[in-house]
Amino acid sequence: MGDVTPESSALPGDGLLLVGRVARAHGIRGHVIVNPETDFMEERFRTGQRILVGPPGRPQEYEIEDVRFHRGRPVVRFGGVGTMNEAEALAGSELWLRETELEPLPPGTFYRHDLVGCEVRRKGGEVLGRVTAVEGSIERSYLVVDEHMMIPLVADICAVDIANRRVTIDPPEGLIDLNRPVGRSR
Repeated sequence: MGDVTPESSALPGDGLLLVGRVARAHGIRGHVIVNPETDFMEERFRTGQRILVGPPGRPQEYEIEDVRFHRGRPVVRFGGVGTMNEAEALAGSELWLRETELEPLPPGTFYRHDLVGCEVRRKGGEVLGRVTAVEGSIERSYLVVDEHMMIPLVADICAVDIANRRVTIDPPEGLIDLNRPVGRSR
């Protein structure tokens, strides 16, 4: 439990998931270095994969023609991008996949976009708020509740029910009080 891929929705209901950003051009043959936003780099950045590049409202589709991994980041060449100048023009661009193209995750693993918006309540029923973000790595993810409370996403604390859009927590003594904003009480 607690494994969360950092892929996140662009906007609710748009069906696009952010999987990375182009950092910069690499070399003279059109390659770019990608800052990944996914824990599934080999699946998301593979030869033949179609990626949407640009802002979520008007991305352009490219096919990955070549990829290798260097220091934990993909180095990618897109079809139609063959020069350093063309690659430099992509610097800063967001990289998207269509949600419909994603494979189901193993049990106990969740996409961040599936958790955002879920109601968070204590085991006894007290509603604490809604998940506004999921942060951290796949090994150390935590839920951000109402933009201020952080709850570690681990099986000993969280029971996730995606179908009912709910996370039930059984936090250790003091965790909730530690995370409450100043001026708010139970």
